[in-house]
Amino acid sequence: MQSDVLRTLGFPYPAGFVGTAHWRTGMAPDDAPRIAIACQGGGSHTAFTAGVLARWLSADVLDDYRVVGLSGTSGGAICALLGWAALIEDKPELAKQRLDSFWAANSAGSPPEMIINEMLLAAFKLSHYISAPAISPYSTPTSTWSLEHLRTMLEQTLDFPAVTARAAESGTEAPLLLLGAVDVLSGSFKAFSSHDGEISADAVLASAAIPNLFRSVPVDGSLYWDGLFSQNPPVGDLLYAHPDEIWVIQINPTERVTEPTSVMEIEDRRNELAGNLSLYQELNFIEQIDKLIERGALRTDSYRPVTIRILEMNRPPASERLGYASKLNRDPRFLTSLIEQGEDQAGEFLAALRFEQAWDLGDVDAVLDFFADDALMRAAAPFRELPTTRDQAVQREFLTRSLSAGVTIDHNRKQIVKQAHAKWRVRAVIDGRRIEGMAVADFSGGRVTRFALGTVDMFPLDPEE
Repeated sequence: MQSDVLRTLGFPYPAGFVGTAHWRTGMAPDDAPRIAIACQGGGSHTAFTAGVLARWLSADVLDDYRVVGLSGTSGGAICALLGWAALIEDKPELAKQRLDSFWAANSAGSPPEMIINEMLLAAFKLSHYISAPAISPYSTPTSTWSLEHLRTMLEQTLDFPAVTARAAESGTEAPLLLLGAVDVLSGSFKAFSSHDGEISADAVLASAAIPNLFRSVPVDGSLYWDGLFSQNPPVGDLLYAHPDEIWVIQINPTERVTEPTSVMEIEDRRNELAGNLSLYQELNFIEQIDKLIERGALRTDSYRPVTIRILEMNRPPASERLGYASKLNRDPRFLTSLIEQGEDQAGEFLAALRFEQAWDLGDVDAVLDFFADDALMRAAAPFRELPTTRDQAVQREFLTRSLSAGVTIDHNRKQIVKQAHAKWRVRAVIDGRRIEGMAVADFSGGRVTRFALGTVDMFPLDPEE
């Protein structure tokens, strides 16, 4: 009955089921949290993902966490592949090297390529104002050449036969890799799986075949398009890896500050919303399962919650200038800036995670150690109100009372880090009454610069404070 509930919600395997795999990369102990990483697609913007993975697959992180699976779609599939291969070879230090190598090869490095890149971006921007006949990728050899060029870059970066052979030897104990695509003719979703021996250059090309730019890619008798139309990225199938947590690298911004009014802005926003649709459907399913477990509707030792953590990329300025076309931008400076941004945001994500762990332990001193000397703190209803203050004695007293009152993080709800701004759903039982709210913290260099407790509508923090 309970497995039927999960299948109804779209899950192939019990959420949080504790498996028996013993694969290890790095020095993480056997009881370390099991992490699966999901990489959303987004063209050139997924250079950001390369920076994030380089940080998350570094030695200090792998000392504390076991990466048991990765998934990706389109550009996210390429990044996930290169990170997964480094884990399979038990050489995680190769992840950054290969990611940097691929994105360097993908950039418009020579003067002719830079000219072509600028012409392409200008043409896309101009298309919003001047009508031009659409050209099918089947009417031009450029689409075929582009896919073959991508294949060449992948094969120069990674020895597919050697890596897939090592993965096959390790079987289901090795980290899982899933690459999202969609069957053009049947419309069915496809997640190419390393545990089924399906990882190949063709599978990666299938996940990255944007239909208005590339022809469909044949794999094992079927034709595939970009996984952006199906699972962006695959999340539910990552439960086969039995993770305790799923870390999502989200490329498409959830929110927008101003109303899109121009044709370019509208197209860009539609692309962002479409890219997030399947992702948030799958994440919301996991939240529903977590809530069923908490309420006791799934009463069995085989199930436990899976914590969802999201690292959302801040919209790059080029996106505002170029709209959707910025996802095709191969300017080396642009790609390098995204990689650096990814590494920086991944570092603040890890700092927020350590802060959360200190809060979970109820250790006031450990929590306060994260605060910068001039950090701001405030709180509002439904929690005890605290006017904005930098007074460290007042902050200590407030945190002591909050932790002793049982203000805890709700791990059944998504934890989100956007740029250096972390958000948690929190709850407490005060005077016999259950209350829920939000905690937010701004991080800089791993230190908390602003912290607040309150309701959802009091955030974000006032930038003037």
